[in-house]
Amino acid sequence: MAPQLAWIGLGNMGRGMCANIVEKGQLAEPLIIYNRTAARAEQLSSKLGGDKSKVAHTIEEAVKPSDIIFTCVGDDKAIEETIGAALKSDVKGKLFVDCSTVHPDTTDKLAKMIQDAGAHFVACPVFGAPAMADAGQLVCVLAGPSDQVERVKPYTTGVMGRAIIDYSGSPHGTATRLKIIGNTFILNMVETLSEGHALAEKSGLGNDRLHQFIETMFPGPYTAYSNRLRQGDYYKREEPLFAVDLARKDARHAMDLAKTHGVRMRDVEVADKHLEEVQKHMGSRGDIAGIYGAVRKESGLEFEN
Repeated sequence: MAPQLAWIGLGNMGRGMCANIVEKGQLAEPLIIYNRTAARAEQLSSKLGGDKSKVAHTIEEAVKPSDIIFTCVGDDKAIEETIGAALKSDVKGKLFVDCSTVHPDTTDKLAKMIQDAGAHFVACPVFGAPAMADAGQLVCVLAGPSDQVERVKPYTTGVMGRAIIDYSGSPHGTATRLKIIGNTFILNMVETLSEGHALAEKSGLGNDRLHQFIETMFPGPYTAYSNRLRQGDYYKREEPLFAVDLARKDARHAMDLAKTHGVRMRDVEVADKHLEEVQKHMGSRGDIAGIYGAVRKESGLEFEN
């Protein structure tokens, strides 16, 4: 019999992942969804269709009838609180799958909490922007006991994602270690693009000319972010795609991980200083792409292009 699934956390990533599980996950029963802000869960359920999803009003209400519980929340504190609340129920035999981006130490801590309660755990952080979550084109990183990872795979490739990176049998924190290191590539990409565009403008080359080079040489994320910078999307949108607070959280985790292992991530340190300026300038509306505004300001230009 197909397992009952629940999903906890409906941010920019979680909403798209939920939709793809509902549409392509071959569920026997409606997906149970929970979000701290209930209105967001109700809105998504209405969009998915009442026969395909069911809103839970507490974490316990989501966990109790479910066999597999996916979680995708913003930071380490939020996931610890979520799992803490979930474990107040009888969870023996249930499988928790966390898609959040958190410190590897947090992942390993969650694994112990869950396993001590008689349940199972798989770490499943994902790579990809919200648009990729919507399109089911994420890359899922899986770590944990091999038999439990196999229970998660039917909801990855062809459902939430286009590929997996499989760490079956490895410690749970292996997955989030890769996720944290991988996110530094995104952070450094935005920093590099921001510096290049600022210099292109000030040197008289022009941003469109630079973008033509980027589009030709680096199609994909580089081109997408270059467009966000030159078109002003980094400050115009009301809701960030990759919120500055979360970007700084990832940067702190990366720098902490590096320090633990005797490595210095100087590029991340520079980018984090620019993210700090984005926080000051834009507050909660700040996006990782706002690094461009900070670099512009540092270069004697206006934050907004």
